[in-house]
Amino acid sequence: MRTKTTLIALAIAIAAVTGALAFSDVTSADTASELQAKIDAQNAAISALNAEIASYQNQLDTIGKNKNTLANTIKTLTIEANKLKADINVTQSKINSNNLRIQSLGSSIVKTQATMADLQAAVAKSIRDEYELETNTLVSAIITKRNFAELWQFASQEASLREELRAKVKELVSTKNELIETKSEVEVAKSSLVSLAGQLNDQKTINQRAAADKNSLLKETKNQEAAYQKLLANKVALKNQMEQDMRDYEAKLKYVLDPSSLPAKGSAALAWPLDKVVITQLFGKTADSGRLYASGTHNGIDFGVPTGTPIYAMASGVIVGSGNTDATCPKASYGRWLYIKYDNGLSSLYAHLSLIKTDMQPGTRVTAGQVVAYSGSSGYATGPHLHLTVIAADAGSIRSFPSKACNGKNYTAPVAALNAYLDPTLYLPKK
Repeated sequence: MRTKTTLIALAIAIAAVTGALAFSDVTSADTASELQAKIDAQNAAISALNAEIASYQNQLDTIGKNKNTLANTIKTLTIEANKLKADINVTQSKINSNNLRIQSLGSSIVKTQATMADLQAAVAKSIRDEYELETNTLVSAIITKRNFAELWQFASQEASLREELRAKVKELVSTKNELIETKSEVEVAKSSLVSLAGQLNDQKTINQRAAADKNSLLKETKNQEAAYQKLLANKVALKNQMEQDMRDYEAKLKYVLDPSSLPAKGSAALAWPLDKVVITQLFGKTADSGRLYASGTHNGIDFGVPTGTPIYAMASGVIVGSGNTDATCPKASYGRWLYIKYDNGLSSLYAHLSLIKTDMQPGTRVTAGQVVAYSGSSGYATGPHLHLTVIAADAGSIRSFPSKACNGKNYTAPVAALNAYLDPTLYLPKK
């Protein structure tokens, strides 16, 4: 009775091991080696495209050191367009690679499921064999009063069957775990695929906007250098007036800064908003701030990054709002901007963006490292970069006010009392 009960319990345990594993069959006409060859080809294409992108960036860096002329600007826009196309091709190759990876994993799942079915059948047979051995051979041996040697042979045979059964069960459990792990890899690959698809759509939109900006510039200047320089001078004057309008408005705002409401300086309370960090302008009064800003001071820091670079939230927080000052005052201020208030008492303003993710709506929660936007050169910008402003969270808000630079129209953007602007480097990690 004990042996029979044990076998029944074992059968139930085997059912538990193999149950609740619902995997859809994913088949492919390609063999595993063929799929891997295609994946390797996509990865090689990505490496070649990354080298091409690096070459474009070197060209852009060189042009950036030259005089700001129409010819150089057009050349910059052309190279940026080529770089954006290469970015799109990289993303497409990653999507192709992920699709192939999912096919490969699907084929592996089908094979593993077949192995499990064979193992289940083998385990079931071993259980039946052992049960028959115990219920028939043992009873027969006792009835016929066989000698000790025959009983010993029976015991040895039973031990051998039990050992074989344990080995098969162990292999079955291992195969089941392998199947679960492969299924997990499929889910990760599918999640990555969704993310890449979103990125591809974003990149295509950025590329279209870049082409429109280039056409607009050619139309405005009629491809004449004198017209371009006049356009530049007008934009500088407009930018200076816009800065003065904002500074006059913010000077009237009152705020008492409570240091205890902020993270400790040097605590790295904020993560870097970019993968590659190149700071081109620091906070406050700098060697260039007097020349670049009407106020003589810079209310944030600038990062030199190509158009279309992903920008991340720097901590957990909530999207407060976004906007585009070019809709009111073209090329005079922040351009496309995004404002986030973090849970740690700080807030960030990202400016000169090429695109803001469509799901970054007011009230949306974000976490550090989440892509929220892409860099660009909207608003007043001498080249693509990310402008980052950090403000005490309880002091910043989005407001509208009349602006002389905008012909008296209402200008809308994040504002704060002047003493609420903080040096971002005090809260970012050490480089």
